[in-house]
Amino acid sequence: MEERLLTEKRTSNAKTFDERPCFGSTINDLNINLFKMTYLPKAVSAEILANDNRDIKLQLASLRFYDLVYDCPTNAGILMFGNNVWYFFSTAYVQYVKFEGTTIASNVLADTQFSGDLISIVNDLNSFVKINIIKKRPIPVSALIEENVFNFSDSAIREFLMNSLMHRSYEITSPIKFYQYSDRIEIVNPGGLYGNARPENFPNVSDYRNLVIAESMRVMGYVNRFNRGIENAQLDLKNNGNEPAEFDLNTFGVFGVKIKEKFIEKIIADFSNPWESGGIKDTDNEKDKNNGGINGGINGGIKLSKTETEIINIIEVHENIKVDEICKLLKMSKRTIERYLSHLKDLHVIEYIGALKTGGYKVKNFKK
Repeated sequence: MEERLLTEKRTSNAKTFDERPCFGSTINDLNINLFKMTYLPKAVSAEILANDNRDIKLQLASLRFYDLVYDCPTNAGILMFGNNVWYFFSTAYVQYVKFEGTTIASNVLADTQFSGDLISIVNDLNSFVKINIIKKRPIPVSALIEENVFNFSDSAIREFLMNSLMHRSYEITSPIKFYQYSDRIEIVNPGGLYGNARPENFPNVSDYRNLVIAESMRVMGYVNRFNRGIENAQLDLKNNGNEPAEFDLNTFGVFGVKIKEKFIEKIIADFSNPWESGGIKDTDNEKDKNNGGINGGINGGIKLSKTETEIINIIEVHENIKVDEICKLLKMSKRTIERYLSHLKDLHVIEYIGALKTGGYKVKNFKK
């Protein structure tokens, strides 16, 4: 504690990394239009802007994006509005990798980098997560009603990504790792907990490694400064049906978060009887299964085995699914699944749509 107090005294007047001048840079290295058109209107009222006739350097300096003493942009200025951020900060990007399995040794299915100024990175990440990460799947909850479920909470992933951009150390030569495995997402950023934030008080206490960037992201509406981001993200995960996020607070030099995926198999299991009275009825009685048929449509229902009910649930969610994919989900042989599918087709519960190689199975609308 004594060492910590001495360190705090020595650094009390020191600037954070993002406040320091970015030596070697000039005003020409900033995208002035991005600063004027996107940032200024959100940071300063329209009335003040209308009467502000100062030089652009003074405007930037008033918001700590320019160092007048050294006549160059600050590190925050380059990171927020730089024309070529990579030239000054070669690892200031987010590396996304999608793995086929559950370990880093698994086959890589896709990868991409999100680089450039922070405003562009945030916008690109938001679009990418909504299109490529978040998956919506309809689950039947009654004869006429379906409920959309999502594998992840969009807002929670967004919060963790914004925190990684805001709190990472830009002095460490390592990018933010945004890894998607078959069962989870992991986000790891260089630079562990900072200042007063410790493993024993996280997430109740926060401190800012990058004061200017933190304020800039608040101005842009990307984050809040009320220290409730983690709490809100955990609540969003809970409301979506995900497990709470897990944090790596003890690995030296990094901060990590793990978000487990909400699996379709578990979702299906949660709806033990997806259709109300008169819909599909579960029975393992072989006689009922083979001779039940369509007993009066909606009112009588169709008597099926437990496995056949599971197959119908899967096809309902994954329309045009292939036999091999059903085998993987149920962990059964192809011959066994084909026998069940044949019986369901004879009962006119499902049908095969499309060509032999490109088509797939679909649940018929008998229940409606």
